[in-house]
Amino acid sequence: MFVLLGALTSVGPLAIDLYLPALPRLAHDLGTDASAAQLSLTAFMVGLGTGQVIAGPLSDAFGRRRPLLAGLAAFAAVSLLCAFAPRVDVLIALRLVQGLTAATGVALTKAVVRDLYTGVEAARFFTMLMLVTGLIPLLAPVLGAQLLRVTPWPGLFVAMAAAGALLWLIAILRLPETHPVEARVASRPGAVLRALVTVGRDRRFLAFTLTAGCASGAQFSYLSGSSFVFQEVYGLSPQGYSALFAVNAIGMIASGQIAGRLAGRVRMRTILAAGLGISGAAGLLVLAAVVFGFGIGVVSPAFFLMVAGQGLIYPMALTLAMSSQPTSRAGSASALFGLVQWVTGGICGPISGAFGPGTALPLALTVAVLGVAACVVGRLTITGSCVPEPTSGGPPPRAALPDPLP
Repeated sequence: MFVLLGALTSVGPLAIDLYLPALPRLAHDLGTDASAAQLSLTAFMVGLGTGQVIAGPLSDAFGRRRPLLAGLAAFAAVSLLCAFAPRVDVLIALRLVQGLTAATGVALTKAVVRDLYTGVEAARFFTMLMLVTGLIPLLAPVLGAQLLRVTPWPGLFVAMAAAGALLWLIAILRLPETHPVEARVASRPGAVLRALVTVGRDRRFLAFTLTAGCASGAQFSYLSGSSFVFQEVYGLSPQGYSALFAVNAIGMIASGQIAGRLAGRVRMRTILAAGLGISGAAGLLVLAAVVFGFGIGVVSPAFFLMVAGQGLIYPMALTLAMSSQPTSRAGSASALFGLVQWVTGGICGPISGAFGPGTALPLALTVAVLGVAACVVGRLTITGSCVPEPTSGGPPPRAALPDPLP
């Protein structure tokens, strides 16, 4: 189950990471600049965030399986259309729609985990998912760089379409419905909206969601701007950049597994605070290295620490936020958590390229400010809200998982 859910939730990251090495070439071929090319990434992130607000509440009313299958089919179709975009504005529009379709995988897999697990078990399952989803930022840029040797950048979108079609087929055969009819909310628009509003007004949920949102802004700024910074400022090749990106992804995977092992022995909020401290301090180190010209020998390790801190932040903040809501509102909770995470990243990402490709300062400022902001927001909201630690829970009996086929 964790391999299947990891693959499904990786649809969004795949559509981001696979074409990161192609951003400079894409900008050149479409006759645009770095900031405009990054808007295609921003559009996808905004679509991925807002699409979850649609998919999540609908899954509370209609179940997880049907919205997920519809989203995967649409993702494959729109990815293929992106390969034929003649201008950057058309690509940006298609990427927005692509993000909306990919949102089903990102939102509903979290809801499925909440259906099946609570407390420490949920935290460990989310860190196990990071082992799978961490392979996407580890392998996708490397795969994208190698594909660029034999195909222009549109070929990367054809690869995304193929991956979406394959996941759709696997989900049809292997994904069970985990949200039973008796646990669903009414399908009336008013009832669906009320569930979303109820989650959004929950102080416990917002404490962890806002903290994770600031941290995610720093992470996505790195994703959006690092290809330009390392290739055009520090002179790395696409293959060299993809190798460095893979090393940083390994750091995030390793820290995520450490978090999973510590869960149940150390309070989740303590693990979360450690991740915030590491990521925030690393963001300040990136800024200092860029301002004082320390070079790639300092900038690269600083980014490694910043990304590694995310491995501690994400699963703990997600578990604590999702555990604050009953399973009947798991889709809405997943949707709002994802909305804050992805929209924050989509808004902050283009800042890293706002002043042209010849400087790393905008990216350094962004990751430093957002890293510190995550620490401040976490201190004010989580400490002040007296959020209780979720109790441990386990998976339901095997019989509770119905056969995926009628």
